[in-house]
Amino acid sequence: MALRIGFDLDGVLADMDSELVRQSEVLFGAPMTRRLQARAVEAHDAAAAPDVRSAEDGSPDAAPSVAPLNMTSRQERRLWHHVESIDNFWEGLAELEAGVIARLASLAIERRWEIIFLTKRPETAGATAQVQSQRWLQSKGFTMPSVFVVQRSRGRIAAALDLDIVVDDRPENCLDVVTDSRARAILVWRAAEHLLPAAARRLGIGVVPLVADCLDILTQADSVTREEPGVLERVRRRLGIRESGGT
Repeated sequence: MALRIGFDLDGVLADMDSELVRQSEVLFGAPMTRRLQARAVEAHDAAAAPDVRSAEDGSPDAAPSVAPLNMTSRQERRLWHHVESIDNFWEGLAELEAGVIARLASLAIERRWEIIFLTKRPETAGATAQVQSQRWLQSKGFTMPSVFVVQRSRGRIAAALDLDIVVDDRPENCLDVVTDSRARAILVWRAAEHLLPAAARRLGIGVVPLVADCLDILTQADSVTREEPGVLERVRRRLGIRESGGT
């Protein structure tokens, strides 16, 4: 049976943070943006690994957080209001790992994987967030992408769409997946290892530093002979997930 895999966009495939920093410079000026970045680095370095909490514990309908900038709530609202006025903002983002979307598209065809892209993007001027995201993926080499603009629990979405695996960059979304669905969660964690929530692996969440590594694991697990355990069990083993973790 073909794998059904959900991929988050921002922070996994698309570099939203760099563009938000650039737009912060437009709105607040370069000196203020540098100070906000420095505050974010200080807060990041001082933080212990946070607990993994469900996305349902927060405000599910809020815009994505601005990770590289330590902003006040008012500053974040001003920045997102500015972004929402930009025509087709989501089509201008860079790819986080050059060529990885084209590679994913090729593997999906070769392996008969069913890929669904999930995103929490707010609407901006121009086309809808869904259409902008589809155009962006097509420009990077993935033809006819299925994009769902979603809110609330990724786990419930994974269950409703009968996904096998969800790839995300937010620990709380991965927690939702392993608690609210039968899917496996893979966390793309580009931050320092000591900032990884300790509960992530204990809860059965696989962790990789790059999407390219995730694709390597999925390809290897999908290539073993039929005498071996099922593909999801092979993914679990290659990610080092203990049987006691997750669902």
